[in-house]
Amino acid sequence: MSIINNKTFFKQKKIRIAFYTLGCKLNFSETSTISRDFIDEKYTKVDFSDYADIYVINTCSVTDNADKKFKLLVRKALKQNNDAFIAAIGCYAQLKPKELAKINGVDLVLSAKEKFKLIDYLNDISKNEYVQVHSCEIEEVDKYVSSFSLNDRTRAFLKVQDGCDYKCSYCTIPRARGISRSDSLSNVLNNAKFISKSGIKEIVLTGVNIGDYGKGENGNKSHSHTFLDLIKHLDCLSSIDRIRISSIEPNLLSNDIINFIGQSKIFLPHFHIPLQSGSDFILKKMRRRYLTSLYFEKIETIKAIMPNASIGVDVIVGFPGESDQEFLKTYNFLNSLPVSYLHVFSYSERPNTFASKMKNTIPVNVRKKRSKILRSLSAKKRRFFYESQLGNKTNILFETENRMGYIHGFSENYIKVRSPWNPSLINKVKEVVLDKIDNQGFVRCS
Repeated sequence: MSIINNKTFFKQKKIRIAFYTLGCKLNFSETSTISRDFIDEKYTKVDFSDYADIYVINTCSVTDNADKKFKLLVRKALKQNNDAFIAAIGCYAQLKPKELAKINGVDLVLSAKEKFKLIDYLNDISKNEYVQVHSCEIEEVDKYVSSFSLNDRTRAFLKVQDGCDYKCSYCTIPRARGISRSDSLSNVLNNAKFISKSGIKEIVLTGVNIGDYGKGENGNKSHSHTFLDLIKHLDCLSSIDRIRISSIEPNLLSNDIINFIGQSKIFLPHFHIPLQSGSDFILKKMRRRYLTSLYFEKIETIKAIMPNASIGVDVIVGFPGESDQEFLKTYNFLNSLPVSYLHVFSYSERPNTFASKMKNTIPVNVRKKRSKILRSLSAKKRRFFYESQLGNKTNILFETENRMGYIHGFSENYIKVRSPWNPSLINKVKEVVLDKIDNQGFVRCS
């Protein structure tokens, strides 16, 4: 009897830990990897909305909204447990460790170099007067750590590259994540095999600048392999059903890559290509590495080889110097492109960036107005793309949730589909015919 009581006692004393990810797919893959360190007899992982002893927030600092949301999450955690130990990791923690340490409730701030050692800093989770801050200079962040998510039964984010050597005038990522560096080809292939064995059907390749893959591989400053080499090797793995490429820079999206994806049975006809501005004048101020002519050429090439491909676009409005005329150039350029949807961001000043010192800033209300205009254009683009696909046969990967009586999924070319709830479809790839667009903006299938 005493043995049973002891077991019950220790079970009750397990530390409850919750994780929350702000920002990109890359952050999500890293949170998932870090959280797997806590699958043991000492810890129990719970949802962030539940009572926990430790709350870990993987931060983002791409936009001002991500910074604000961090503070809201801290307050939410403290409402659930006023004595909770709160740890901050990620990009914001690297860029502004002292600022984070001043936020009421934060107990631990880890730099980019230390975040993967989180478990080593949680031996004492009592609340102290002084916040533990373990920061570093970004030049010290030169090692690569493999990461992938396993939280979603149908889709996994596989990190293949980290850091960036570009110097875009508005971006803090190089100072938050360091130099461009890559996982070894063998590690990526092994991770992909492991993911597929877990039952996950789709892998999304992710990184800060994945087209730069190969740089920094195995500690080499030059490229050992290229991104084309990587996708060719992945394409040979018979255990993987589907692979999707996340955001890739237009100047790194070679015609060879496009041609290869066009004939692959595993890589999906879906691209996400940052534009940021349809004005060459603004692109130069942003210090981007292409002009609109190259971008237009890439879109044309994709559509010539894969007419049904989905193409997403990142765009920033309200950059310093973006007059009404320059914004109109962006609108007209996007309107002329056969793209499928837009991710629209209002420019926000990030400290210590070159753009933050530029003159001719755009009023916030104008930025919001322009953002609204482009979001409306995005809705029209998506609707037009969906309508162009009606009647086509395509393969849908169905997801796990029952959402108000419907099961959802994505086509190969990233069309959002829903069908009446049928649990036998969960995590299955099924060929369907795209029937019609319903009043919620989803495509119905049969």
